[in-house]
Amino acid sequence: CRQLFRSPSMPSSVIRPILKRLERRPPDGDAPTPVKPKRRRSVTGTPGEDAEPVGAGDAGGGGSQPEIENLLANDHRELIGDFSKAYLLQTVEGKHQDLKYISPEMMVAVLTGQFSSLIESCVIVDCRYPYEYEGGHIKGAVNLPLEQDAEEFLLKKPIVPFDASKRVIVIFHCEFSSERGPRMCRFVREKDRACNEYPQLHYPELYVLKGGYREFFPQYQSHCEPQDYRPMHHADFKEDLRRFRLKSR
Repeated sequence: CRQLFRSPSMPSSVIRPILKRLERRPPDGDAPTPVKPKRRRSVTGTPGEDAEPVGAGDAGGGGSQPEIENLLANDHRELIGDFSKAYLLQTVEGKHQDLKYISPEMMVAVLTGQFSSLIESCVIVDCRYPYEYEGGHIKGAVNLPLEQDAEEFLLKKPIVPFDASKRVIVIFHCEFSSERGPRMCRFVREKDRACNEYPQLHYPELYVLKGGYREFFPQYQSHCEPQDYRPMHHADFKEDLRRFRLKSR
């Protein structure tokens, strides 16, 4: 019986109540007559019985087929924001569990065109302050340090692929991709949701570059321009930092 219900895609919390009901059932011959209708609906019925799948027409119990299908249908953890397809890029674990992170290696794979047959446009959003961006950034990245900048660039006139079979993806990062990048990623998703009918989105596929520019630059300087790295807390830009922090608030 256990093997019949063990499916890798089926949540164990759904399987367990079904197994317990089967284990508590008395052996054949000892069962009282009222149990017979339930045996007729059980997957474990004998070949001669007119067996039905568990839960078919059975309002009681915690493991009915509609419930299981509903659970699986609503598991969107690995689907992009509009639930239309799976994420294209391989992701890694990051600081924020609700966001999808990619490694610097995966970023380079995108930059070098390894996904060109599937991606029409990749927008790299550098959320650092302008003096950081000017001191060195990933080639092709657009500098959007403030929320109003991101809203105007991405949502005022959304980027739409000419080829409907291809994707538009957005990758956010800051110096460490610890605060500013993730915050901007959430902001864009929130605003995108607000101007679309659920679950439609202009940008359903958002990523965050793990480790940010700080981790990317030492490994892939050739993909940066200028080939340099200016930290946020640079001694020569204290006044710029203070001014942009006030604007961010």
